[in-house]
Amino acid sequence: MLGGVTGPTFLPPDVPAPEEESYRVLRSRIDLSRLPVLSRDVTERVIHASADFDYYTDLACDEESLAAGVYALAAGAPVIADSAMVAAGITGSPVISKIADSLTTRLARTAAISRAAAAVRLAFGDVGPGGVWVVGGGAESLAEILARRVEPAFVVGLPAGFVGAAEVKDALRASGLRSVSNMSEKGGPAVAVAAFSALLAHALAVKGSRAGWGPAVGGRGGEPAAGNG
Repeated sequence: MLGGVTGPTFLPPDVPAPEEESYRVLRSRIDLSRLPVLSRDVTERVIHASADFDYYTDLACDEESLAAGVYALAAGAPVIADSAMVAAGITGSPVISKIADSLTTRLARTAAISRAAAAVRLAFGDVGPGGVWVVGGGAESLAEILARRVEPAFVVGLPAGFVGAAEVKDALRASGLRSVSNMSEKGGPAVAVAAFSALLAHALAVKGSRAGWGPAVGGRGGEPAAGNG
């Protein structure tokens, strides 16, 4: 699929004008037009964010699961980020991240668990079931999501690492949870945010969407959110 193949002519609706040429270059090198629409948009955003065409075959996208993620966001599902870098990359939606909270450090110490696991526990205590979890920081967060049975609406499971990352992403796929992940050790915050942003763009286009609204942590409810909570 590589090498001089012209891709689709659409552009993601929230792409700034200076990035348009970058997408045109990407589409001159790979044709994603045969993929279903949500899988295509997620894959394209991830490749654009990483400049890594291997994600075309590395991503595990299921159109029905991706659609569930879109409609969860459109219905106003809370968004939880596993790391500060993931939270900082998410715009257009309130986002909850507990990794920097003092309570996270205290819980990690008293329960003898990692800060990543403690942050998941505290976030789940705040939002309960039905959240959209965005994991790009590390394997421990995703492992805790699976272990705690947080009953997510959707999981973006794209942590990177040579120790445990590929295995926990295998476990995510085997769990039956609606998710997007990848097969290899690759991933990271930029990739996770890119996949989430593709779904959020579709959620914002749903008629009557509540995506990007609602109370952010430390913010006000009922107004569109431009950044992080």
